[in-house]
Order: sequence, then C-alpha cells, then structure tokens
Amino acid sequence: MAQYRCMDLESLQRFREIVRQGSLTAAAQTIGCTQPTLSAMVRRLEGHYGSTLLLRTSRGVQPTATGAALTAHVDALLAHVDRIEQHLVGLEHGDVGRFVVGCNDSLGAYFLPSFLPPFAAAFPGIEIELWTAPSADVRQAVVDRTVHFGLAVNPVPHPDLVMVPLFRDAVDLVVPRAAADEAEARARIEQGPLLMVDRMPQAHTYRAWFEETGLTVRRWMTCGELELVKAIVAGGYGIGILPRRVAAYGGSPLVRLWPGLPSMPDRIELLYRADLHRTRAAMHLKDALAAHGKAMDADYDAG
Repeated sequence: MAQYRCMDLESLQRFREIVRQGSLTAAAQTIGCTQPTLSAMVRRLEGHYGSTLLLRTSRGVQPTATGAALTAHVDALLAHVDRIEQHLVGLEHGDVGRFVVGCNDSLGAYFLPSFLPPFAAAFPGIEIELWTAPSADVRQAVVDRTVHFGLAVNPVPHPDLVMVPLFRDAVDLVVPRAAADEAEARARIEQGPLLMVDRMPQAHTYRAWFEETGLTVRRWMTCGELELVKAIVAGGYGIGILPRRVAAYGGSPLVRLWPGLPSMPDRIELLYRADLHRTRAAMHLKDALAAHGKAMDADYDAG
C-alpha cells in the first residue's frame, strides 16, 4: 500500500493567505502570528514538497508555478472540508439522513401508503429505504442494525430494543359473504377450505380451537403470504385466516365469517435500538412513525 505524507491543514491555510495577501508581513497581521513564524512554515512546506513555492520580490512575494498549483489545490481541499462540515452538521442537527424501515409486506401495504407521501413532503431531505420480511426477522434486523426502525406484529421483547406500542389489530376468519348464523358459520368451517400462512401462530390457535369445539375441518390450504390468502378468498374460494386490517385495506370485500367466532388480538409496535444515533432526522422519523401508528388505533373496532 502506498504511503502518503501530508502537511497539516493549518499550514496549508496559512500558505493560501500568504499568496492572497502577496506579503508575509500582511499575512502575519491577518492571521495573528509573527512574520518569522510564517517564513519558517514556508520553508517546511518547500522542504516537504521539494520545490520552491514563493519568490521574494521588492513588493512582497508571489507564488511559483508549483506554489500557484498548491494554492489551487488548497482552495479545492478547503471547499471540500467545508462541505464535509456542513454535511455532518446537517446529519446531526438538520432534517437530512437516510434510514431503513422494516416491516412485513402486508403491514406495509396498509401502513405506508398513507405515511410516506406526507412525510416526504414535510422532510424532503430524509430518505427512506424499505426492508420487508416477517415480523420476527424485522425484529432481528433491528437488533443487528440492518434496519433502523421496525414495524412488527406481536414482537418479543429484547434488552437492546425500545418497543413503542402503536395500534391494535386482530386475526379473524374472513370471507366475501358473512354467514347468516352460527350454524352456517360452523358448517362452512367444516367444509373448508381454510387458507392460512403457516408461520402465523394465530392460525395454529384456530386449529386448536376447532378441535376443542368439535369442528372437523375437511380441507386446509397453506400459503406463503397473507396477500395470497386475501386474493384467493376475495375471489370466492374458502375462508381466510387474516389480520383484520389486512383483510380490510384497499376496499376489500372481505368480512368476518360470524361475529360470535373468536378473534385473536394482535399488537403492532415500533422497534428501534436503545442506542440509536439520535440525530434530528432520526427523531423526526421516529416521532412521525409513532404518531401515524397511534392515530390508526382510533379506528380499531374491538368487536
């Protein structure tokens, strides 16, 4: 690997001031040091670069070709340093930054469309990247610092995480047309098919409840994603085991099979690490996600 030597930034700034003033004496007065101090600094620079940088004249000093080139580079360098300074100050104290928000596809489908447009309009300097996965994976991604903020369903606590309750939901048995009474509902459950996503614990809770109450489901269909369950059931085939908000968003025709059947409560929470770098932009995003989620709880129907 190549080894690079460089002079300190203060010396380069002082050299540029000498060239601007055209005089060591004038530059010393502007900078607030002595003329011999600047002369010694120029000698160190010339020794460092192995070239004469200034020519002494009766009217002061003027840069050699090498000195003029150095001055141009110092101008560019200091401008870049200023941009770095402004960028880092902006990250700490301004509304700029880039953050990864994680959630599962179905939760994101009803949460993000109403969140992203107003947030982007209010904070155009804050960039959001989406990371989608099941809630357990989102939680782990926040722990692993892959994701800054996670939206997760029924997350398990973790000592490194802050968990902010946002809104409630429930998993139901849903269909395009509700049953006329409980007897019809039970008959339709037994006929099936029941469509479920296997990783959802509520689906297995329903299975256990069916067995306890003497309901024998003839047919089951396992899908990989909630959206597929929703699409198939909305098309008129079977009974879906779905979160209530997933079943309802987008003007879906799905309704509960029968209100007397059990619902499985869900809670959606905002997750972030306790040691999150709390820049101004990060706090704006955190607060906006929390406010949007908590506002959604107002329309929850616990029935």
